[in-house]
Amino acid sequence: MLASGKRFFSSSSLRQVSAWAKVEKAPADKILGLTVLYNQDTNPSKINLGVGAYRDENGKPWILPSVRKAEEVLIKTEVNKEYVPITGSPKFNELIKQTLYGNDPAGKQLLEQNRIVSSQSISGTGALKVLSEFIKYFHEGPKDVLVPNPTWANHIAILERSGLTTSKYRYYDFNTNQLDRKGLLEDLENAAEGQPVLLHACCHNPTGVDPTLEEFDEIIDVLSRKKLLPVVDMAYQGFRSGNPIDDLSLLFRFNKAVVDGRLDNFVLSQSFAKNMGLYGERVGSLSLITSDADESVRVKSQLEKVIRPIYSSPPSHGSKLVEIVLSDEAIYQQWLKDVKVMSDRLVSMRKLLYDTLKNKYNNPLDWSHLLQQKGMFCYTGLNPEQVAKLIERSVYLTSDGRISIAGIYEQNVDYLANAIHEVTTN
Repeated sequence: MLASGKRFFSSSSLRQVSAWAKVEKAPADKILGLTVLYNQDTNPSKINLGVGAYRDENGKPWILPSVRKAEEVLIKTEVNKEYVPITGSPKFNELIKQTLYGNDPAGKQLLEQNRIVSSQSISGTGALKVLSEFIKYFHEGPKDVLVPNPTWANHIAILERSGLTTSKYRYYDFNTNQLDRKGLLEDLENAAEGQPVLLHACCHNPTGVDPTLEEFDEIIDVLSRKKLLPVVDMAYQGFRSGNPIDDLSLLFRFNKAVVDGRLDNFVLSQSFAKNMGLYGERVGSLSLITSDADESVRVKSQLEKVIRPIYSSPPSHGSKLVEIVLSDEAIYQQWLKDVKVMSDRLVSMRKLLYDTLKNKYNNPLDWSHLLQQKGMFCYTGLNPEQVAKLIERSVYLTSDGRISIAGIYEQNVDYLANAIHEVTTN
């Protein structure tokens, strides 16, 4: 201490313990972690089958010609970069309603009766987050959401981070690589009255296994009888049939069930990430079906209150592109062709992998599920040990055996089929 009585302390003695000192490192995201390993791999034959994004016949990202045309229109016509309303662009929402609900008689009736509340969202993930928050605050039934086993991992994270809980219902038969119809219906029958149930509209992620329309009719019967709340996620519209409107067949059935009084409500999450290739634009929509026009007004007012503190209002660039695609007839027709190109390539890669495994390598296993499953993903049936061996051979996929068909193309299918053959026969 100095004569003046003043004390001097080193900076280290004054340093406080960080507010984040006890934060533990989170487990790496399974899919993003695979991408890191893939990027570090120096093998020129390496294959990334983890990421759920479309790739063309050369394994490259593809900007859709329809989106290119929309961008050309937008650059000539855009006049501002202002905020859009909390629920998004009114034009966007009107076009979404017409696209999703204007193609069947029951949907048109719901539109005419003002029973559909829609909102632009930050892609499908944002839609699910907002719907989860809305269910938490306003659903008077159980707050435990039934989700299929398996389902997209982020479904559970979104629901539970929103204050809901989740339980699983049987969906996939891991022995047959088919839908577990009996188990699915039994578990829905045993659900609590009013319980929310997550359903994939088409191209189930991660299995690629969808119920038939007749099986969906059975599911709707149970939903009706138990007064369950369907939470429908539609991320791959167009990838099942090659046509975005044809892939609304499940939605048409829900619309009719509501109009007929068999369902009170359902909610829908929808994304343009896959079917317009607008991955980084983060554009999608959500819908809530109500009992009448007055309820719609009240629901929309509370929906705005839910959205406002989360992200205030959605981004506008991607939604402007969607508006152009859906409102310009020539560009819309090009979009339909673009979706067909993507869907057809996925189907052809399934067949090519199947043919290479069976006809070139004479693999003894039954790979018919490769052809039967739909959309971007395939649940191969490979076990974690086999997956680990594939990764040693520079073929990257998740430990549950899910592969992204979009990561397969003619130049790498032989290397892939040979690697699968080796790990399943040796």
